[in-house]
Amino acid sequence: MNFFTYFYEDEIERFFFQKPQPFNKYSNRELLSYGLGATLYMPATRSNIHQEILSRKHEGLTSLVIDLEDAVGDNEVIRAETMLIEEMLKLDGELNKGFLGYVDLPLMFIRIRDLEQFKRITDQLGDALRLLTGVVLPKFTVGNGEEFLTEIRKIHSEQHPFYAMPILETAKVIQKETRMEELLAIKHLLDCYKDNILNVRIGATDFCGLYGIRRSADTTVYEIAVLRDCISDIINVFQRFNSGYVVSGPVWEYFSAKERMLKPQLRQTPFRERYGDEGLKWRAELIGENMDGLIREILMDIANGLTGKTIIHPSHIKIVQSLNVVSYEEYIDASNIVKAATGDIGVMKSNFANKMNEVKPHYFWAKKIILKSQLYGVLHEEYTNIDLIKKEVYV
Repeated sequence: MNFFTYFYEDEIERFFFQKPQPFNKYSNRELLSYGLGATLYMPATRSNIHQEILSRKHEGLTSLVIDLEDAVGDNEVIRAETMLIEEMLKLDGELNKGFLGYVDLPLMFIRIRDLEQFKRITDQLGDALRLLTGVVLPKFTVGNGEEFLTEIRKIHSEQHPFYAMPILETAKVIQKETRMEELLAIKHLLDCYKDNILNVRIGATDFCGLYGIRRSADTTVYEIAVLRDCISDIINVFQRFNSGYVVSGPVWEYFSAKERMLKPQLRQTPFRERYGDEGLKWRAELIGENMDGLIREILMDIANGLTGKTIIHPSHIKIVQSLNVVSYEEYIDASNIVKAATGDIGVMKSNFANKMNEVKPHYFWAKKIILKSQLYGVLHEEYTNIDLIKKEVYV
């Protein structure tokens, strides 16, 4: 499995200084944790999931979550479980016929409601459990987390890796008086099961729900005060140097065009300077489809050290992947910093003569950039992430 498989080989050569490298659920955990990309959620009540996967219906899809929790009504739980198991068994049967290899599957997860449901489903899946990369644990707390992680550790092996992705979205996490104690306790628990943790996720919708807030398509999570403060503390706890956790960006929940209340979040100048009148027309298309807010939020995710994003519509896949590709300048700076980490020098001028690279302060950043570059690739110097979006989505 690769990012950007829908590009022709000559297009890969044209855009990429370093090509995206293949990965799958058997890849090294540290590397794989950066490879979720745009993680598409779909309800377990959706029919023919196995056919969508086999036919690769959603171009560019590299990770998905089949949801048994919030996407399924309380009265539909049993039907949803039955449908999920049937779809996984059908997919396993087709793979046994040789139509697709296990390593070619997107990273597949299920989001479950409780421990009993998890045990019930894993028992019924049998050998088809190997199709899954892991399980998403909603409303993760210290109180409910250890039992889940103990079960996951029993399933996980080198031959059949199986990971947990806890979602931080409870009242104890977002309420200021309990937040740090809860986050530090969760961090301590995850540290005991670090080899089984692939990714830490942020439940922005549940957080907003606790305050009766719903953000608009004109508003990023970083403009909602209580969310911004909570995300800041999550980053503070889980992305410290040597903590070893990748935190993903929260869900973007808009995909249809509506009349705008606020001015667009994409400046005209970069589009006009790079593409002229065609660029302004393309900018208008992005705005009309509410993609400008998504782009703005992804850029803010990346600026804050988050990698990948939860999505609820396939139209978001290529934009998330494109914006996570490493630029040529970032890659060269990161490579030089890593190479210089021998203790002989402390600071050096960037090859681009526009900044100073300090080896010790920038080393952790550089290591993350190198890992991302292996999966998402590195652009040639003359191209930007916006060039990829224009090529992928609007050409």
